[in-house]
Amino acid sequence: MKRLLILVVVLAACLVSSAETHYKPHISIGGRAGVSMAQMSFSPSVKQLWNRGTAGAVTFRYTEEKLFGLIAELGWVQRGWKENFEDAPFSYSRSLTYVNLPLLTQIYFGSRRFKAFINLGPQVSYLIGSSIKANFDYEHPGEVSEFPRNRQTEQLYTDAKNKFDYGICASVGGEFYVQPRHSVLVEARFYYGLGNIYPASKADTFSASRNMSLELTLGYFFRLK
Repeated sequence: MKRLLILVVVLAACLVSSAETHYKPHISIGGRAGVSMAQMSFSPSVKQLWNRGTAGAVTFRYTEEKLFGLIAELGWVQRGWKENFEDAPFSYSRSLTYVNLPLLTQIYFGSRRFKAFINLGPQVSYLIGSSIKANFDYEHPGEVSEFPRNRQTEQLYTDAKNKFDYGICASVGGEFYVQPRHSVLVEARFYYGLGNIYPASKADTFSASRNMSLELTLGYFFRLK
């Protein structure tokens, strides 16, 4: 996976260096905001539902007029997970708030008024906040009456030990040009983390505890040149 991250970065650099100079480059700034849906990839597995949150970013984009561009963002996203207790009368969700920095290669196509795009690249994140909502004593689930006895419970009360995260994100979307310098866009983005929030040695409970999130956002770009 680390080799894949390096490959994406190298590919983006190669695209810039090999761009045909007769295409006029454009530089734009903007932002996007919307909702996030998140789960964790746990091993051993944990029954989950999607945990809802928010996401957004300030965006810088360099594009070649023909086919591709590069995007750098500074943003935030709420990840985490929601436990699935099925018919049992319990609820638990944990939100993990990250600041993130993705570097994406963008490939786009379409007309002057509308363009569809695909983004792909690596992302690094840092955990800045965590919150838990539960209707039972999640720190002592074994003492809760009628609590399911066959569930994995260590994730309920264990703090995230690794605040730094990294992974791959990919997105698709469309951009509508209101004027030559102004555009609005809608984007759906998926992120898969390659790091673990909990220690993952042979002596630890979880061999994997990786972030996954889906973001749906609306955005705006202003072209500087």
